Amino acid sequence: GIKAVLAESYERIHRSNLVGMGVIPLEYLPGDTAASLGLSGRERYSIIIPRQLTPRMIVDVELDTGMTFKVRMRFDTDVELTYFHHGGILNYMIRK
Repeated sequence: GIKAVLAESYERIHRSNLVGMGVIPLEYLPGDTAASLGLSGRERYSIIIPRQLTPRMIVDVELDTGMTFKVRMRFDTDVELTYFHHGGILNYMIRK
């Protein structure tokens, strides 16, 4: 049931594996961390995903506490966006 993962950074292979499973890799913007934003991990996160996505775009995250902040979607290529739209690489290959 995981739809997204928010981290300070990713190893290339871990980010790629998330994309392949249809999970959105989100990255804090420079200077932001869970601690600097006062996040405990118990909040409910809503990610505002626009209809038109581009690689490495910045999106808004809203918390159930009313706080909002920006993060970078770590889809680095158009191919990765295609995998995401299909729910992961396996679903993409099956449909193809």
